[in-house]
Amino acid sequence: MFAVIMAGGKGSRFWPRSREKMPKHLLDIQGERTIIRETVDRIRPLVPPERTLIVTGRSHAAELIRQLPEIPAENILIEPVGRNTAPCIGLAALHIQKRVPDAVMLVLPSDHRIGDEAAFRRVLETAGKTAAGENLLVTIGIRPTGPETGYGYIEQGDLFSTIDGGEIHRVRAIREKPNLEQAREFLLRGGFLWNSGMFVWKASTILSAINRFLPELHEGLQQIREALGTAREEEIVAEVYAAQKAVSIDYGVMEKAEDVLVVPGDFGWSDLGSWDALWEVSGKDENGNAVRGNFVGIDAGDCLVHSPGKFVALVGVRDLLVVETDDALLICRRGRSQDVRKVVEALESKGLKKYL
Repeated sequence: MFAVIMAGGKGSRFWPRSREKMPKHLLDIQGERTIIRETVDRIRPLVPPERTLIVTGRSHAAELIRQLPEIPAENILIEPVGRNTAPCIGLAALHIQKRVPDAVMLVLPSDHRIGDEAAFRRVLETAGKTAAGENLLVTIGIRPTGPETGYGYIEQGDLFSTIDGGEIHRVRAIREKPNLEQAREFLLRGGFLWNSGMFVWKASTILSAINRFLPELHEGLQQIREALGTAREEEIVAEVYAAQKAVSIDYGVMEKAEDVLVVPGDFGWSDLGSWDALWEVSGKDENGNAVRGNFVGIDAGDCLVHSPGKFVALVGVRDLLVVETDDALLICRRGRSQDVRKVVEALESKGLKKYL
């Protein structure tokens, strides 16, 4: 089994810590280790470093090699430009298939938080055994703990099989992110799971599905396949990517395919997509404050303070996100951190590149 870790994106909702040159998966936002370091360590009992591939942009490759010296440099796959997850997964599948034609590949985002790592690996093992047996597309669904509107949903169908006590279900439908009323309805009806963005399949299976549902991408991948290991590989990858439309694997393949299965999981998952999400999963003091750094609160509660460098005092406030770096300070109402990306957009429009 191989693992593919998707390490693209800017992490703009984690500004001002996350920047273009150092996005959130390269940072120690949650603890002592960086997020990408935690992701690699988490799967190591299942997949050794020599079978772990990381897909990233050129500007982040050197830092990944520095942080993850056990990952062979040839396993750091460079995307010349971001085109969402379908091209990323297709590129990785080509490299895996060249090494082991019928290999199973785990596809994982680089920036998730997992509370129970042993339970997480058991779910991946169940999904891996399922994908190895037949030409099936398997995804990991998370049992919801509330009416979350920030995630897509998977509607769980009939039981397909069980492996070592783990259930595998057919997928009835994959739903886009709902509004609050729809999310509450999903919870009430039952049988709905959060879409984790984690997948397991054979490299040959996903390439066949891309051929069927995304023929233009498939054509480009065939050009890359012929160029792998040649002097023109980098040039051809750049040409192919420049011609591709950005498309997610969910929209491009999973929502259209028939043989899709889901393994439900309950292992303390968060996509760690915003400062709000970090507050949710962090330890808190007696007043509900999640703090990193030196802090005093006077009549202050339910705040996140992320300030490793400066002392912070809050007086008479609630539900704030306070994030400090050497050159920037973010103060945001908790519940509004999805809008932090608008700060990044404003900085881009004003040409304030030094803060990006």
